[in-house]
Amino acid sequence: MLTLLPLLAATLLGADTVLVSPAWLSAHLADPGVVVVHVDRNRTAYDAGHIEGSRFLPLSTIIVEKDGLPNELPPVATLDSVLESIGIGDDSRVIITGDPLAAARLFFTLDYLGHSYQAALLDGGTEMWAEGGWPVNTAVSPTRRASFTPAPQPELVPDGAWMMANLETPGVVMLDARPESDFVAGHIPGSRNIFWKQTLGGSPPTLRPRAELQAMFKQAGIRAGDRLVTYCRSGMQASYLYFVARYLGYETKMYDGSMAEWTRLPGASIELGMPK
Repeated sequence: MLTLLPLLAATLLGADTVLVSPAWLSAHLADPGVVVVHVDRNRTAYDAGHIEGSRFLPLSTIIVEKDGLPNELPPVATLDSVLESIGIGDDSRVIITGDPLAAARLFFTLDYLGHSYQAALLDGGTEMWAEGGWPVNTAVSPTRRASFTPAPQPELVPDGAWMMANLETPGVVMLDARPESDFVAGHIPGSRNIFWKQTLGGSPPTLRPRAELQAMFKQAGIRAGDRLVTYCRSGMQASYLYFVARYLGYETKMYDGSMAEWTRLPGASIELGMPK
């Protein structure tokens, strides 16, 4: 039965299984197994008005400081317990809203745990939902604990040694998610740059059309079939670019340690300026 879950999730979530619209969610909100998660740094936006039945997840529960590095993945057992506590189980279809970076970080976390085929971001988040006329409320619904089975994919989270060994591997592209000014000031040698906010447009911000995103990636020097590794300062901005790359169908990893770790690695060099 477990092998059927990706197919079932794709059927439920639609063609773009990692992104759904507010209209789609409105039509499927009452479907069995749909779990809406509002993830953010604090409860302010959630308490002001959220999608009915959505569960609040503090960002702090899915990131930790490890060896002086911020925003690292907690142990699998910790993540398992956190997800189960808000009702995410093996058969849940998780629709993620909230702060864009926090939402993307949860998507990456579910991908790492082997469950991203059951997860999608809500395009435009709760703000677009409300603007479309769908109701928000302040009531907190009771949550029943679920049973979640992690299937960790450690290959999605390369370490510094892997990064150094693959700087010149053909077809592997390191993709920096920081603003251009940060990239120019110093980046991993050979990497390319797409500031994660450039992938969003409009108000409320929604993901740009697929053709625009593909053109953006092409302009950055990324070709069809390239394997991407996103990074930033400490793994948050990179989470959103990781999501976008996955949305576009690229085989993608994320260097969670990012520049915070790279600058500490013996023998690691820093490149300045824009690629030639």
